[in-house]
Amino acid sequence: VQLQASGGGLVQAGDSLRLSCAASGRTFSSIAMGWFRQAPEKEREFVAVISRSGGTTLYADSVKGRFTISRDNGKNTVYLQMNSLKSEDTAVYYCAAKTDGTLIGYNDRDRYDNWGQGTLVTVSS
Repeated sequence: VQLQASGGGLVQAGDSLRLSCAASGRTFSSIAMGWFRQAPEKEREFVAVISRSGGTTLYADSVKGRFTISRDNGKNTVYLQMNSLKSEDTAVYYCAAKTDGTLIGYNDRDRYDNWGQGTLVTVSS
């Protein structure tokens, strides 16, 4: 699966931003999709995941209530809507494909098989 993330940028605290990740190379509806992020000098951390059908979504506590993950299987695209952004949300955001299609180990980056190139989100306070 090839993944292409986009939508990052520089915003102010309290603003919103929507990231997109376009997938190709495999039946998109068979893949669970996640978003991770990596801040400078920190490890890559789980942000959100969505099941194959989109019926189940799970979030890190730090973004729950502010971020929403969604997908459009007709467009082979997963989204991350980020609202009420904070300076601590500043990071490179990566989309990732979990090709076994399950949510087992959803917050473990080693369970994901393919990664996008990352898109930088900078939130100024």
